[in-house]
Amino acid sequence: MLTVLKRKDTISPGSCRRHPSLLLQGAFSIENFVKVELLRAYRVQLKFAEKFLSLKTEAAMNANREYKSSVFSWLFSERETLRELYGALSGTTVDPSIPITINTLEGVIFKDRMNDISFEIDRRLVIVFEHQSTINENMPLRILLYTARIYEVIIAQRNIYREKRIPLPYPEFIVLYNGIAPCRDEYMLNLSDAFTDPGEMSLSKGEYLPLELKVKVYNINSGHNEEILRRSKTLGDYSYFIAAVRKYEREGKGRDQAMGLAVKECIGKGVLKEFLERHGTEVVNMLISEWNWDEALEVREEEGRTEGQNGVLELVRQGFSVEQIEAKLAAGRTEAAGKPVPRR
Repeated sequence: MLTVLKRKDTISPGSCRRHPSLLLQGAFSIENFVKVELLRAYRVQLKFAEKFLSLKTEAAMNANREYKSSVFSWLFSERETLRELYGALSGTTVDPSIPITINTLEGVIFKDRMNDISFEIDRRLVIVFEHQSTINENMPLRILLYTARIYEVIIAQRNIYREKRIPLPYPEFIVLYNGIAPCRDEYMLNLSDAFTDPGEMSLSKGEYLPLELKVKVYNINSGHNEEILRRSKTLGDYSYFIAAVRKYEREGKGRDQAMGLAVKECIGKGVLKEFLERHGTEVVNMLISEWNWDEALEVREEEGRTEGQNGVLELVRQGFSVEQIEAKLAAGRTEAAGKPVPRR
C-alpha cells in the first residue's frame, strides 16, 4: 500500500520512519536515510551518556561530601577552621573577608590514606599533612607530586601553551606531627636531601638548585608549640583529644575503651564538645582504623628489615662477594618497585 502525503507534509527521515513505503517509492534515498538514522541514534546515545555521567558525578560529589577520610581532615573541612589554622601557623590574624578555596584532592594514588588538606588563601596555596607515625623523610617528594596535581586542577581551564605567564598561588607546605616518637618542636624537610650524591654535586658559587621543595614540620603533641595550639582552638582540642586517648592506653585500657573514655573526658571538659557529641562513635571508628593502619605499615617495614638482614647473612654464608650481594639487592629493589602497594 502506497502512502499519499498531504501537501503540508515534507519528505524527511522522520516521514520515512513513520511511512516506510516512501523509501520504496524513492521519495528519499535509502543511503541518506541510513546515514541520518545512524546520526540520530548516535545523538540519542550521546545525550543519554551525558545524562548518566552527570548523575554519576553528582552521586560521587554527594558521596565525597559524606565521606570523611580522617578525623583531622574532617575537623578542618570548613573554611572558618582553615582560617583559624592558617592564622595560628603563620602567626597572623586572617581577615574574615579574605576568601578561602578548598581544593583538597580526592583519592590520590600515592597516599596511604587521606589525612591532608589543601586550600588557597590570600594568593597562597597551603598544603597541610597530618602525620601520626614516624616522620616519613619522603614527604617532600610526596608533596611535590601532590602539588603538581593541585596546580593541574587550578589551571585546568587555562591554556598552558600560551605565551603569557599564568599566575600561580604562592605555595606553603606543612606537616603537623602528633606521633609518639620524639620530635623537635619545629624543623624543615628538604627535597634536595634526597638527591643522589649531593657531596659530589656541590654547587659552585653563584649556582642554585634547579629544584627544591621545603616542608615545615610542627610537633603538635601536648606540650609542644603551645602558642600555635592556643591560637587554633580546633587544633589544640584535637591535640588534647589524641593525648587523652594515649593516656588511657598507657593506663592499660584497650584501644576501643581508651578512645571511648577520651571522648567522655573531652565532652565533659568542653574539648571538641559539639563535634564529639554529634560524631563520637564515628570518630572512634575512624581513629581505630587510622591507628591500626599505621601499626600495620610499621610491622610490614620491620618485617622487611628483618627479612633483608637475614637474606644478606644467608648470602654471606653461601660465599657471595660484596659486589654480588649488592647486585642481588639492587635487583630485588627493582622487582619490588613494580609490585602494587597494599591498600586498605
